[in-house]
Amino acid sequence: MPATLDIKPDLIHWAISRAGFEHGEFFAKFPRAQSWLEEEKQPTLPQLRDFAKKAHVPFGYLFLERPPEEKLPIPFFRTLDGETDQVGVNLRDTILNLQQRQDWVRDYLIEQGEDTLQFIGQFTPQNRVVQVVEHIRDTLGLKNNWASGLPNWQKALEHLAEKVEEAGIFIVFNSVVDNNTHRPIAVEECRGFVLCDEFAPFMFVNSADSKSAQMFTIVHELAHLWIGESAGFDFRQLQPFQNDVELFCDAVAAEFLVPSEDFKVQWNKTQDFEELAKIFKVSQIVIGRRALDTGKITREKFFEFYNDYIARFEQRKEDQGPGGNFYATLRRRLNPRFFTAVHQAVKENKLLYKHAYELTGLKGSTYQKAAEEYNL
Repeated sequence: MPATLDIKPDLIHWAISRAGFEHGEFFAKFPRAQSWLEEEKQPTLPQLRDFAKKAHVPFGYLFLERPPEEKLPIPFFRTLDGETDQVGVNLRDTILNLQQRQDWVRDYLIEQGEDTLQFIGQFTPQNRVVQVVEHIRDTLGLKNNWASGLPNWQKALEHLAEKVEEAGIFIVFNSVVDNNTHRPIAVEECRGFVLCDEFAPFMFVNSADSKSAQMFTIVHELAHLWIGESAGFDFRQLQPFQNDVELFCDAVAAEFLVPSEDFKVQWNKTQDFEELAKIFKVSQIVIGRRALDTGKITREKFFEFYNDYIARFEQRKEDQGPGGNFYATLRRRLNPRFFTAVHQAVKENKLLYKHAYELTGLKGSTYQKAAEEYNL
C-alpha cells in the first residue's frame, strides 16, 4: 500500500481558496481532496502532486505548518477598493512570471554592457502633466500631432507599441497565464501592470480588453515608468483609483492621447464622438473619457456610453469566436526582444535549454518552432 503524507487540512483549504474555487466546485473536479480536508484520509505523493497542479499552487507550500503570507511584489490599485494584495492566482502567477523574466533579462543586458534607461523615474507626480507628456513624446520620437498622419486609431495603437519597444520597454499583450487558455485573466480584474526597472522595464497589457482601452493602458503605464513606480490596476470603466499616483498617471495618459487645448477647439466644431475619434486617431471611448475630464459631458452620460460600447465590443468578440495563428499570437504574448535574448544566451552556451523553457513557457519542438518564427 502506497505511503501517505501528513498534510494539514488548513493547507488544503488555503490552496483551494487561493485558486479561486468554491470547495464544492473543486471537489467535483477532485473528489479525494474532500476526504483530506475532513481528515478521513491522507494523500499519497502522486496524489498530492496532482492536487498541486490542479490548484496551481507550488508543491512545496503544501508541506508547511501553516499557509504562507503571499504579498504581491507591486502595489495593485482597484478603482473601487483601493490598494490590495488580494488578486486571483492567475494574475499573481503572471506578475511573478514576468518578474522572473525581468530579473533574468536585466542581468543579461548588464552583462552585454547596456546602459540604464534615463527616463525611468525622471519625474514625480508633482511635475506638470504637460511636461511629462512632452518628455514621453520626445523619448518615443513622436511629434505633438503624431497620430494625425496615420489612417486610423488601430494603426496608431500599433505605431505606439512599436515606439514603446524601441525605447527599451518590454511590452507583453496577453490575457492568460503564459499560453494556457484554461487560465484566463479577466479584464475586470486587471487591465494592465508595469514592473519598473532602469534596465528592463516590463509592461503587461490585457489583450482581452478592447484595443481602444489598451491604448489608454499603455500610456498610463508609461507614466508609471516616468515617475519610477511599479503598479497594477483594474481601471474599471476607464476610471483610476483616487490617489495621487494613479490620478497623475491617468491625467498624463489623457493629455498624451487627446491634448486638452486641441480637444476644446475641436469640441466647439463638433460633439460627434465618431468624428472626434477620427480627428485624434483614438477610439470613441477615449473621446468619451476626455469629454468627461473636461466637463463636456456628465458622469452619467459617460457611463451610459461606456457600458453600451463595452457591450457591443463583447458581442463582436463572441461573434468572432476562437481562432488565430498560435505563433502570431505568441509574438504578442512573448516579447520578441526578450525571446531573442534568451535564444542568444542558449546559442552562446550561457543558458541551458531547460532554463530557456522555464523562462519562455515553451518546450521542445514548440520552442524551436518559435525560434524559426522569430527568424532566429
